[in-house]
Amino acid sequence: MTSVPPPSLQVPLQAGQSFKFTVLETLDRIKEEFQFLQAQYHSLKLECEKLASEKTEMQRHYIMYYEMSYGLNIEMHKQAEIVKRLSAICAQIIPFLSQEVRLSCVTHLHLPHYTSSPQQQLQHLSHHAPGIPLTPHPSGLSLGASSGLLALTGALGVSAHMTSKDERNHLDPENLRGEPLEPSSPPCSPALHSPHGNGLARPPTLRKELTGTPSPPVPSPPSHSPNTSKIKDSALRSPFSLAPSTYPAHFGVVSHAGLNGELASPGNFGGSLSLSPQMSAYTRNPNVAYESRPHIRPPGLSTALPGSSGGKPAYSFHVSADGQMQPVPFPPDALHGPGIPRHARQIHTLNHGEVVCAVTISTSTRHVYTGGKGCVKVWDISQPGSKSPMAQLDCLNRDNYIRSCKILPDGRTLIVGGEASTLSIWDLATPTPRIKAELTSSAPACYALAISPDNKVCFSCCSDGNIVVWDLHNQTLVRQFQGHTDGASCIDISNDGTKLWTGGLDNTVRCWDLREGRQLQQHDFTSQIFSLGYCPTGEWLAVGMESSNVEVLHVSKPDKYQLHLHESCVLSLKFAYCGKWFVSTGKDNLLNAWRTPYGASIFQSKESSSVLSCDVSPDDKYIVTGSGDKKATVYEVVY
Repeated sequence: MTSVPPPSLQVPLQAGQSFKFTVLETLDRIKEEFQFLQAQYHSLKLECEKLASEKTEMQRHYIMYYEMSYGLNIEMHKQAEIVKRLSAICAQIIPFLSQEVRLSCVTHLHLPHYTSSPQQQLQHLSHHAPGIPLTPHPSGLSLGASSGLLALTGALGVSAHMTSKDERNHLDPENLRGEPLEPSSPPCSPALHSPHGNGLARPPTLRKELTGTPSPPVPSPPSHSPNTSKIKDSALRSPFSLAPSTYPAHFGVVSHAGLNGELASPGNFGGSLSLSPQMSAYTRNPNVAYESRPHIRPPGLSTALPGSSGGKPAYSFHVSADGQMQPVPFPPDALHGPGIPRHARQIHTLNHGEVVCAVTISTSTRHVYTGGKGCVKVWDISQPGSKSPMAQLDCLNRDNYIRSCKILPDGRTLIVGGEASTLSIWDLATPTPRIKAELTSSAPACYALAISPDNKVCFSCCSDGNIVVWDLHNQTLVRQFQGHTDGASCIDISNDGTKLWTGGLDNTVRCWDLREGRQLQQHDFTSQIFSLGYCPTGEWLAVGMESSNVEVLHVSKPDKYQLHLHESCVLSLKFAYCGKWFVSTGKDNLLNAWRTPYGASIFQSKESSSVLSCDVSPDDKYIVTGSGDKKATVYEVVY
């Protein structure tokens, strides 16, 4: 066997000589180098993904801790303000009580620094609690205990900080139930548009004080849905698997003078408030949006929102790319100008007889279609007066709900989907509407539908998370978009027909390129997505969430707006065709109209039950809602 000499004994290469490698050796060397580089690439890629994940998690924790800290600061100073006001009230009451009762009051207040004589104690208390003027003592009455009680009524009557009679009536559970409006009565206040202050009409109260008649439960998803097993592990797996509401039920369009009026001189919080320079810059701007009822915000968000120093928490926020939230200063023309409604008035009530999960209005605005349990009913709203359905389209099994219905612009074709694997296409041009085709997929339920601008393609959001694309002319399935890991709950399409937006119960919103058949964007949230709408003029996408937030995203920039007027999950959302405003409805019985994109509240309607669905007519003159109290409501938009 021949041995190879060590390197020190090998003959060096002469000039002009070169190494000789076979092709196989060269390929092996290249392969080894490639594999080494590939391994390094994968290692670096995993490292980058891990760092990006850690960065996102750290940002999320930072925002959460920041909001918690801010909320705790606000709560501490609210408590300080309450103590201050109680001290002021006591200072006004005690002079009218007898000597024995005065000492008892001071003792029960647990004020350890009151150790001097009764006169010095009262002087000290009055010195630290100014602000409420005293009325003259009634003549002829001594300062005994009985006369003190009479004088107390007078003292409290002039207190700027005590609850007025109107406020007590407003907070009374009996008054919270509300009365239904008569058809002939105006359903809204003349001052329905939101005042620029947009603040609280009263100081916030505790949730426990608001106990009203609960709304009826919303229908649950079908038992054969693949998500049924998950319902046991999650409170909300579908836009309709919701527990009965505990919120009070009013009815009728509510003026923002009642929801968002000026605060009745509560004053600023006492003491110093330690905030970051960014938070300290929030001065009271008359054009800044303020939240109407923060006491019934979802847990974890009620005190987490930055607000103004005037005691009016904001409801509209701009969120920058780095996660900083700032209250939105509305422009002067936020609620005025061409195409901006002044208010809306109810003109028709359509008694469907079952929970109305889907509504749509025809291009001619003459017909409204309401989807409930097992059927769609057709209504003629062109004439005033009481309404009865002009036709009933039996689409599904009797116990299954219609979840979406879309009418083509020519008014001759209606597409219906719901708790079944089959979509039905109805021919409305015949004297008696009939099914002309059925489209069957593998998913057990369809949650939402969208039609392409050229009316040739239908998109269905399925309970298995797939987005199915249907050719309406040939009645065939042409493609499926796969990406959602739970049910796809809502959908909208861009005006040019090139992009599709979908939201899901997997807490994501996704954008799909319809020309290339691939996913373009994905937005992750911490809440299930129940509704969304794409602005007809482009740029903005509004998303309604289980958390009660409405978020308005810029489709090409990281900026967005967060809107916080809803008190429970946002079940439906629809843009006006002009793109200048949109409406959202929710489990809190509210219909909200918002200014695009910053969310100035234009008007609100409080219905008597959860509002599950909505639609806006193509001419932006009518709004239709479907609710849990087995009816649909038609509003006329007043400009």
